[in-house]
Amino acid sequence: EFFTYAYSYKPILVKGAAKHWPAAKSFSFSFFKSLFENIDGAYESTEEDCQFLTFKTDFLSLRDVFAMPQSRVTLQEGESSWYIGWSNCYPPVLEVMRQHYSRPHFLPADAEHAHVDYIFMGYQQGAVMHLDYISRLMWQAQLQGHKTWRLNPPPECENVCQGFQFRVEPGDIFLLDTRQWYHDTFIEEGEFSLTVSSEYG
Repeated sequence: EFFTYAYSYKPILVKGAAKHWPAAKSFSFSFFKSLFENIDGAYESTEEDCQFLTFKTDFLSLRDVFAMPQSRVTLQEGESSWYIGWSNCYPPVLEVMRQHYSRPHFLPADAEHAHVDYIFMGYQQGAVMHLDYISRLMWQAQLQGHKTWRLNPPPECENVCQGFQFRVEPGDIFLLDTRQWYHDTFIEEGEFSLTVSSEYG
């Protein structure tokens, strides 16, 4: 039933589709800090095989992120804002993570899923306007915080296509072809945002 929508390349927001996931309550900064500190090779995987996305922060590695003082973790007054992301391609890490969520239930049963899942978390401005260089379509589940997405069409479509923006809430899942739609994100003032994301085809 959802097949024609899943591969339409149109942005799709499915409200409340991840509300029942255990990850909505269990995932946090401290959850991932503990996960990476207790699995041998986890930190090394983000430095050698997986991908660490610093955006506009001063962090050099995920190890740096989890070493920040608690006052910055919770963005207390006087502390610098931060927003980061990383891919999880290390099987021992993925195995634990995927105990807390599943692939979106509305995707076709025969959809091909990636062996890499992403985590994005932090405050204020997330990603600046960009395209992604990935091989498949993307889904992203908003687990904590409220985020506004702004989408712009590719230049060749500007004469007939219009950009737009929308707000996602905890529990929402968003499907987007990030290879075609330019996108940036903004997190509501003072809120901590945490999302899990992956690709499908």
